[in-house]
Amino acid sequence: MKLHTDVQTPFLTFQALSEIPFIKHGFTTRLGGVSEGCFESLNLSYSVGDTKEKVDENYRRICESLNINLEDVVATHQVHKTNVRLVSEADRGKGLFRPRDYEEVDGLITKVPGIPLATFYADCVPLYFIDKRNKAIGLSHSGWRGTVGRMGQKTLEAMKREFDTDLSDVTALIGPSICKDCYEISAEVAEEFIREFEPELKGNFDRILKKNPAGKYQLDLWEVNRIVLTSAGIPADNVHISNLCTCCNSELLFSHRASKGKRGTLAAFLMIDK
Repeated sequence: MKLHTDVQTPFLTFQALSEIPFIKHGFTTRLGGVSEGCFESLNLSYSVGDTKEKVDENYRRICESLNINLEDVVATHQVHKTNVRLVSEADRGKGLFRPRDYEEVDGLITKVPGIPLATFYADCVPLYFIDKRNKAIGLSHSGWRGTVGRMGQKTLEAMKREFDTDLSDVTALIGPSICKDCYEISAEVAEEFIREFEPELKGNFDRILKKNPAGKYQLDLWEVNRIVLTSAGIPADNVHISNLCTCCNSELLFSHRASKGKRGTLAAFLMIDK
């Protein structure tokens, strides 16, 4: 993982993805924007109470630093479901620069060069996918609902259907998100994970859950998503975890838990380079 500080607006990249020559990628931080207060400074959400003018400027800055065209970015409409949209040339710019004509989309896939896919976070899990043989990509948002719904698998199924992706050709990255020590869930939510992942865990739920003194549970979203991806068919060596917690590093990254909901929003970007 590398924090790029030689640009106006710093961003993170990940070695496993940087080694793939035909893609461009990044994950934003709080740094280098113009937003103020709890949104300081690179907030990329129009729906958390920040002003449109400041968010517009933040997008201009991060796209310039990433060397991508703002007018081409295609963005999700995230609702914690597992719907995946195939992005075509006709979608170029939708969700930011042009009106979006779709809803309830937490994942995007494409084979079109020069279209940056964008998804949004403040503790949930970013999932990056690169099909190296077919030069296709996927980018998905997976919170706890998406994870128990196997969002990563749904994205891979969409890539296989649309691009004839062979999962042995896929490199996947589980991006910055909340860690097990910071992520407390209720017993009811823990039961959903126990039911869904019993086939893989075979009773060994300590791999993903730890009961805390308050009678609730700490959930390891990184490990659960790794299980989802390897169970779907990606070779274990092709699944990489950033090991960067948004909550532990709330001075660098926005965290819903750390800020008690008063925060801006981060973004993941992924593009097939021309």
